[in-house]
Amino acid sequence: MKKKNHLTNKDLKDWQNFINDKNQVQDKDASSIHSEKVKKKIKFDLHGLTLNQANEIVKDVIIDCSKKKIKEILFITGKGLHSSDTDVYKSAELNKLRYSVPDFISTSSDISKLVLSVTTPSEKEGGKGAILVKLRNL
Repeated sequence: MKKKNHLTNKDLKDWQNFINDKNQVQDKDASSIHSEKVKKKIKFDLHGLTLNQANEIVKDVIIDCSKKKIKEILFITGKGLHSSDTDVYKSAELNKLRYSVPDFISTSSDISKLVLSVTTPSEKEGGKGAILVKLRNL
């Protein structure tokens, strides 16, 4: 079989039509399927924050996500396993953020109206070391 050393005018024209036609190649960055997955859920780590710092960040994140139409927020709190027993507000069995953040959300009038539910996520997503916040459609 002999290899072609040159393109015919028809081949050249077909190639030009192909590369100039934007419908031939799917733009994955602009794809609505990809965009929906990005906007559906975010994860935010609260490790190492004080109660006040965590509450302020939770408030800001919930308000921002609501504006951006993000449906779910996974707040990582950890399980409190590295806490010292000498501090009464820390415990190896009890994570203070795990219980204070949901309480803050439910008692804050600014953000409670934006939240549909606050639950413990699946073990795969963090289980008792995380909080899953679902936002209302506004």
